[in-house]
Amino acid sequence: MKTTLVIAHGWAYSIKPWTKTVADLRARGIEVKQLQVPGLTTPSSEVWTIDGYTAWLAQQLQGIENPIVLGHSNGGRIALNYLAQGHDNAFAGLILLNAAGVYENPGAVSLKRRVFRAAAKALSPLKHVPYLKKTVYRLLKSDYNRAPENMKKTLHNMLESDKALDLSRVHQDNIFVVWGEDDKVTPLGMGKKMHQQLAGSQMSTFAGWPHAPYITHPEQLAEEIARIVQQIEAQPSREGAGR
Repeated sequence: MKTTLVIAHGWAYSIKPWTKTVADLRARGIEVKQLQVPGLTTPSSEVWTIDGYTAWLAQQLQGIENPIVLGHSNGGRIALNYLAQGHDNAFAGLILLNAAGVYENPGAVSLKRRVFRAAAKALSPLKHVPYLKKTVYRLLKSDYNRAPENMKKTLHNMLESDKALDLSRVHQDNIFVVWGEDDKVTPLGMGKKMHQQLAGSQMSTFAGWPHAPYITHPEQLAEEIARIVQQIEAQPSREGAGR
């Protein structure tokens, strides 16, 4: 069963940090399609909801036979919500890389601080990418109120959507939960909770990996993804995936 690996990135403003990992995967003969998320890597003035993003994902997957969807961080949140909406076994497989989607009660932290903190955490790993460093520092130092209003509201919508995400409604074969043990954005405990609630999922963890291993450990990440893809492709062909 030949597949296409579809990558839905997280809360990031460039797909360039994925370059080394994607090049390695393609060198291994894996077909890769990188999605560009509206409002992040594709311009959009819209305020996005989780339903809007799942509809967008459905559109992006049209015509792709047997997709293996890799969702990193917010990309994982979108994929999980898509499946939970009744799209059972829509993919040949799902790779959740340090994914978001597990709700954590913020306690007394104000919404403004919570959203800004989430954005700062998501951007922080990009400080180490030379051609993005200046842009990231500028974004991290800017005031929350200067952020694009639509994406400020969109991030709020994403965080709030986790309250309603019932992982027991996700029915998908071949779910692989891949987590960095040094992730400070979506900590390992969230990954373990996700693994426990996703029936039949497999989990692998990696020492030293932060939230964005495609930056810090691109070759190791590519090796793990390739292993998973090979495992899925070795299975008998399944009709209807991605439709």
